[in-house]
Amino acid sequence: MRPLVLAILDGWGLSVETKGNAVFSTPTPNYDKLLSMFPSTSLHASGEEVGLEWGEMGNSEVGHLNLGTGRVVMQDLPRIDKSIADKTFFVNKELVDAFNYAKQNNTKVHLLGLCSSGGVHAHINHLLALIDLAKLQNFTEVYIHVITDGRDTAPKTILSDLPKLQAKITQTGVGKIASVMGRFYGMDRDKRVERTRKAFNILTSDSSPTAETIEKAINDSYAAGKTDEFIEPTKIGNTARIKSKDAVIFYNFRSDRARQISDELINIPEIYFASFTSYGHEPTPLVKVAFLADKVTDQLAMVLSSAKLTQLHIAETEKYAHVTYFFNGGWEAPFAGEERIVVPSPKVATYDLKPEMSADELTAKFIEYFQKNKPNFTVLNFANADMVGHTGILAATQKAVAKVDNCLGKLAQAVLNAGGDLLVTADHGNAEQMINLQTGEVDKEHTINPVPLLLCFQEKINQRPVTVNLDTKLASATTEPIGVLADVTATVINRLGLNQPEIVTGQDLSQVI
Repeated sequence: MRPLVLAILDGWGLSVETKGNAVFSTPTPNYDKLLSMFPSTSLHASGEEVGLEWGEMGNSEVGHLNLGTGRVVMQDLPRIDKSIADKTFFVNKELVDAFNYAKQNNTKVHLLGLCSSGGVHAHINHLLALIDLAKLQNFTEVYIHVITDGRDTAPKTILSDLPKLQAKITQTGVGKIASVMGRFYGMDRDKRVERTRKAFNILTSDSSPTAETIEKAINDSYAAGKTDEFIEPTKIGNTARIKSKDAVIFYNFRSDRARQISDELINIPEIYFASFTSYGHEPTPLVKVAFLADKVTDQLAMVLSSAKLTQLHIAETEKYAHVTYFFNGGWEAPFAGEERIVVPSPKVATYDLKPEMSADELTAKFIEYFQKNKPNFTVLNFANADMVGHTGILAATQKAVAKVDNCLGKLAQAVLNAGGDLLVTADHGNAEQMINLQTGEVDKEHTINPVPLLLCFQEKINQRPVTVNLDTKLASATTEPIGVLADVTATVINRLGLNQPEIVTGQDLSQVI
């Protein structure tokens, strides 16, 4: 059995538009060489093909979940939207209990989350529904803590979304805006404790700075050159902080960037904490999950473990949860035979300052482990194209793409020279579309573009590689997608000679390209 490596080039999408396309405009000799030597195609990585709503851009959580489970999993956004539409949202026990708890203790309810129409981590419509729920509960002591986006949306969008929130507050007579902060602080996931501490202090104490209105806080931030993502945590007016015996509803449905601040909040004495989805905390009478996901089984990691095969899951900190928790279908603990390696991400404010991130260290760690242990399967994530792409700085993202290409070359050489097989794909697009073609503005968001799949299997090598130039590279981006991310699990299972479980609905792509 040949060892098989799945390399995920995070944020590396395909687009025929060359303007603002960091993937196309950057020389990628190693990627191009693989493209010339092995069969390739493209995969759908957004919308209904990955369990999202039609036209919804993909993201890392969704992408890795589909890649690792081998099925199209209905995602949290449409699931919660459906509950609002069919009114079950308004009788959800965990949410209603938050108001009951505050009533019993004569305390307050705090609504915390990303105030965004981006739909990647949260959605403003869910916040509006919570205010409606408070009205139905005849509860007015509601305080809203606004986390601003600017990363999965345009850099300055909060002032467009804010009127919807204020109209709902006026209509219902429920809610006061108590604080505002950029996601840089309130949604850090890279153990930058100083950022999380700033956010926590504004949520829970009378720390400064303070602004009379949220509009003033936002406009002051813009005047200082800070867009939505980077708004300094700011208290708004003379409003309440989160205290003992209060209730908090954290309405982010994507967990990876909600965990770090939540770890602090749940330690407030006697606080009732309800999260929309599981953030990995042990449930208690006061720590609840409003929308529990169905337990995923027969995902790739479980199939490999059941067959007593070895597997390695490796990434740098920024994407470690994605190659473990999300790739494994929401399972926290490793399976038998599963080894995990995390390489620390660099400690910089934004990754345009270090576009290479920790790709060299990650590649070296992988090669060392691979040559020593020859795991049957490896999943590895290169974070650069996505994380640097989110800065919106094209030149830095080109450097990130070049670094990934360099490391991919080293990885491919190590795997193929050892007689192994290599699959190269991505979880979603980003770096290939860094300019909004309608407005000409910087585009930091994910995209709805397809992603590549390179099938670098030993017997499929082209013995006379063609030379790849810009025309052939661009032509590869025009390939009509023939599959979805879920097909990758089926391809791995069949390549390793295992039986494909019925619940794994993906197709073996090696049979069609």
